[in-house]
Amino acid sequence: MGVTFSQFFPPPATLTEANLPNQKGKVFLVTGGASGVGLELCTILYQAGGKVYLAGRSEANAQSAISKIKALPATSPGELVFLMLSLHDLTTIKPAVEAFTALESRLDVLFNNAGVSLPPRGSVSVQGHELQIATNCLGHYLFTQLLLPTLLSTAKTATPASVRVVWTSSVVVDLSAPKCGIDIPSLTNPPPAQDKNYANSKTGNWFLASALAAQVGSKGILSVTQNPGNLKTPLLRNGPWYLPYLTLPLLYDAKMGAYTELWSGLSQELSIEDGGKYILPWGRLHPSPRPDLLAALKPEEEGGTGIAALFMDYCEKQTAEFR
Repeated sequence: MGVTFSQFFPPPATLTEANLPNQKGKVFLVTGGASGVGLELCTILYQAGGKVYLAGRSEANAQSAISKIKALPATSPGELVFLMLSLHDLTTIKPAVEAFTALESRLDVLFNNAGVSLPPRGSVSVQGHELQIATNCLGHYLFTQLLLPTLLSTAKTATPASVRVVWTSSVVVDLSAPKCGIDIPSLTNPPPAQDKNYANSKTGNWFLASALAAQVGSKGILSVTQNPGNLKTPLLRNGPWYLPYLTLPLLYDAKMGAYTELWSGLSQELSIEDGGKYILPWGRLHPSPRPDLLAALKPEEEGGTGIAALFMDYCEKQTAEFR
């Protein structure tokens, strides 16, 4: 109960624009960077001197966001670049990666920030997958796997754990994820209740973060997931009309969520041993994740349930043809 309470009323952020070191020379990629938490994060990274790619499906929205960011005062700004990416259409992922690698030979931190929440019942992706699983998990999984050569190349000459992939989960992982994390059959036969599909996707992001940590942690890349916090962002736009009013007393400005992601991506308190761990608002390790979710992360031969491995296998099979 204490951990859940602290996610609604977190302690102060310890890494903000006020004490962030200069990021000149570093390259960042933020999915969903044109609004909400992503916009705030891009602003902080740009003002700290970093080169920031805003990945999204609307060039008009991205260019508007870039103009807003550049209009703000900054003493040593970096660069802002738009990258076309539609996470709900797997055919766009590889071209987006090819466009990025044509311009860049390094990538210091990939922020898998974009997400969709509670879309209309029955919403599906271009390939016919439940929209939240498709956008939040499948698109980001494929995007990350295709960017791994660039991340690995960057990590060869970087301090261990300074090259990172930051995934995005939610408080629903603690509050409403089903026992063992994901109901695997529901991936191919989604329930009509969109909150259950959302919980599947946000738990899935943790499972993917953990799997990636096992895949590339030995090569110096840190992969973590984070709950950015309960925030005033466009993420709630698809929910019931009363949801913003009901949750308003518990919501914080989007910038606070950016602080969670900032800590996850740049805090020097994290080491390679923290790979696969879960980060809470506004930047701190989860002290006591649910035992059934920890069991899901372990294979059966190690005393776990193997659910995370099944989800990883599902993501791999659904995206393989788009490599």
